[in-house]
Amino acid sequence: MDMKKMMKELQKMQGKMANVQKEMESAHFEAEVGGGMVKLTMNGKYEVQSVKLAKDAVDPDDVEALEDLLLAAFNACKAKVEDASQEKMGGLTKGLGIPGM
Repeated sequence: MDMKKMMKELQKMQGKMANVQKEMESAHFEAEVGGGMVKLTMNGKYEVQSVKLAKDAVDPDDVEALEDLLLAAFNACKAKVEDASQEKMGGLTKGLGIPGM
């Protein structure tokens, strides 16, 4: 592959990556844990957009259970963002034939 062609391909890919990044930033991902006791929504920038708690999730005598549910919801949502990002970004570099990509 000649250098000019490779540079053009890289510029195209850079533009596509910027578009995917914007798309990811505005996308929303939701995780639900504890049978719906905790629902968490975050965007593609890992910013939490909302947290919904069922009344049953709030037990003053068992705060640790709520903490565990919140942690599980956050981690599940974070994993969804990461999976979507890898899937979208990984598809951009396929077939370029550039070493190391």
